[in-house]
Amino acid sequence: MTRLVARIREIVHTLRSVLRFEPMELDSVARRLRRAASVADLRRIAKRRLPRGVFDYIDGGAEDERTLVENTRGFARLTFRPRVLRDVSVVDMRTTILGKEAPLPLALSPTGFNRIADPAGEIAVARAAERARLPYSLSTLGTRSIEEIAAVNAGRKWFQVYVWNDRGLVKEMITRAEEAGFEALILTVDTAVQGRRERDVRHGFTLPPKLGLDTLLDGMLHPRWTWDFVRAEPIRFANVVGRGVSDGTEAVELAEVMNNQFDSSVRWEDVDWLRSVWDGPLVIKGVQTVDDAVIAAESGIDAVALSNHGGRQLDSAPAPIDLVAPVTDAVGDGIEVYCDGGVRRGSDIVKAIALGAQACMIGRAYLYGLGAAGERGVDHVLAMLDADVRRTMALLGVRTISDLSRECLA
Repeated sequence: MTRLVARIREIVHTLRSVLRFEPMELDSVARRLRRAASVADLRRIAKRRLPRGVFDYIDGGAEDERTLVENTRGFARLTFRPRVLRDVSVVDMRTTILGKEAPLPLALSPTGFNRIADPAGEIAVARAAERARLPYSLSTLGTRSIEEIAAVNAGRKWFQVYVWNDRGLVKEMITRAEEAGFEALILTVDTAVQGRRERDVRHGFTLPPKLGLDTLLDGMLHPRWTWDFVRAEPIRFANVVGRGVSDGTEAVELAEVMNNQFDSSVRWEDVDWLRSVWDGPLVIKGVQTVDDAVIAAESGIDAVALSNHGGRQLDSAPAPIDLVAPVTDAVGDGIEVYCDGGVRRGSDIVKAIALGAQACMIGRAYLYGLGAAGERGVDHVLAMLDADVRRTMALLGVRTISDLSRECLA
């Protein structure tokens, strides 16, 4: 008996010496983020937390979603050519975006309706962007206003516009953005008409989302989102409330808003009108050919964002990463080129810069973080991408952003 007790004590002592138990994490958001090692992990968490129609609005693309898939596959097709013994003890990721220093070549794209993912919506994203010292872009169709964003973000802010039929309304918003300290204007040009987003069609998705008999079950399965939704102030298109256009007071389909309110007759000549009401940098977002990038450069545009609207407009459009090299070859140094679409890892950013882009832009990536864990989820995405870029450059044998070139790719 004595021998058995001694043996048990020996086993317990051994277990104590090798077992290390983590302290219990009482913060549910911290527990959630601890399991998120990638943007893909945050997407899975967001899918569990959000009602299906809301998640599919964020996640979905146009028609067969071929372009949506190709946006990420384009990066996967590129492989690196790493060099070794290069002294990467210090890696400097700093660059310039529109002539101002940025800690890494990244900006946050404009995305609409952020409050369907989290009650704070665009305010949460804007605060996270300021902490990361990255440019934040507010959408015309944002659910937080120009003034609300300016109140929480004293950093770099860009304002995205669509050209509405009411040019007076567009001019008013641009003036408000200028007065609120927004430094650049983004003109989105790939929405002459609304793309057919079939996930939204199947769900009968409207903005703001309707809670009816057909969505009660989904609401019961996502009680936290439903509780936040019914408690929060009504979701509106905050920048056009009271301006005589659809502002979300009544549930509407996005296609209805875009097809009724947006001017589909816009041409390159209309960019001159924008220049007449805006003195700051101008970015054209939605360029999908070399020809249009050249026209933009010749028109004196400051930057083009190679983008297919996240695969949400024209299915079978080219992936932005596939355009970077031919566009930068064609326009030279006369205009900045951004790669917008499909970025999920820091290695994607490094690949785009190596091909010639000045920076990348992200939209869905931070929306997954927002849907998974609110503002802290956006912080998590930006921190992961920062660390990813640094690690990728070190493993590639590159010390500075200016050292990235096509020689780094196989």
